[in-house]
Amino acid sequence: MLSREDEAAAEKGDLEVRREDQDKINKFSRLHQREMLLEDDLKSRAKEKEDLDEISNELELADEDEKVPYKLGDAFIMLPLPEVQQLLSKSTDTIESSVSATEEKLSDIREEMNSLKVDLYARFGKSINLET
Repeated sequence: MLSREDEAAAEKGDLEVRREDQDKINKFSRLHQREMLLEDDLKSRAKEKEDLDEISNELELADEDEKVPYKLGDAFIMLPLPEVQQLLSKSTDTIESSVSATEEKLSDIREEMNSLKVDLYARFGKSINLET
């Protein structure tokens, strides 16, 4: 908590920014940037998973004997339907595990950001805006 002198100085805007305060502000900024990147990554992976689910549903309607084009890199390869379904299942599992790992990282980052917010708001009060 701020002392009465610090509170009065914070209201006037005269509060001195110490090196440790600046380090916390910088760390918060880096964490915020990382949080935004991870959120974008989650959105793209969710879209990718949705697309894979849609493809899997479409393939359920195909004949077992048909060969189906499967994209590897930039090329399409004709593969038997059961093999394509197995590859799609593996891809979906990989994306799901990646999403859960990213969500865990995001949770850790948000916890650390909240901790920094508490410290910085305790020091600067209304003089600093950390709302994202």
